[in-house]
Formats: sequence, structure tokens, C-alpha cells
Amino acid sequence: MTLGLQEPCPLAAVSRARLCGPTGSSLLSGCLIYPQAKYLAQIIVMGVQVVGRAFARALRQEFAASRAAADARGRAGHRSAAASNLSGLSLQEAQQILNVSKLSPEEVQKNYEHLFKVNDKSVGGSFYLQSKVVRAKERLDEELKIQAQEDREKGQKPHT
Repeated sequence: MTLGLQEPCPLAAVSRARLCGPTGSSLLSGCLIYPQAKYLAQIIVMGVQVVGRAFARALRQEFAASRAAADARGRAGHRSAAASNLSGLSLQEAQQILNVSKLSPEEVQKNYEHLFKVNDKSVGGSFYLQSKVVRAKERLDEELKIQAQEDREKGQKPHT
């Protein structure tokens, strides 16, 4: 059985009594389910392929970003990376929060005191911002300790 230019109905072997209603009209509307199912399956497969490619691309980008971050931490030194992990702030982020371009204890302390007072809750400031300022100062203080310790270690190395 063929309907116009369509493919033969795969359900033709099934009894017409089960396919046709009492008036002889087909319940499957002329066996159009097969081509529709085929197109639906093609659409689903194409959609899965598109989503799969996008997911794979995003995964590759995430691995590249993770590798770049690991390389950056490696260049900064193991102690500095550990301090960043411990405090939750990177050195650059802490410098941005306290508006410090180079690490000097005086500049860090001066900017910390100013930002802490400005963000005090009693003068209408934000406790969240004030806590960020405190964490940034802690991170920069840790970095200053690391630098001082590295300077001492360089000075104590025997000259050969």
C-alpha cells in the first residue's frame, strides 16, 4: 500500500481491522507515523550532536583555563598559592580591593584603615564590604610575611 509519493507503510502487514475505524478511515492517518517518527528521530539526533559538541568545547575551555590558572599559581610560588587557597582571595584580588599597586606595609595599612572606616555599619557602610577589606588585608599581610621570609632565606644562603 502506498500513499502518493510516500514510502510503503511498514504497518501494512498488520490487520486492517486493528488499523481502521468502523468507517474504514485509518486511525494512523494513512501510515504517516513512520516518516514523522523518522524525522523526529533525526531532529533528536542532530540536537544531541549539537549539545554534545557544545559541551565538549566548554569542557576543553575549562581544562585550558584550569591549566592556565595552575601555571599562574606555579609562577607565583607555592607559598603564595597556598595563601591564596587558604584565604579564598588571590593576591591580585586583594590588591584591587585595597587599591594597592605595590606591596608596602605602610600603603596597605593606610588603605585598610580608610576603607574599614568608610564601610563601617554605623556610618551606613556594608558589613560585607568591610569583611572583604579585612580578608584582603589578611591576604596581603600573609604575602608580605612570605616575601620577608624569602628575602631572609636568600640572605642566608652560603655563597660558593
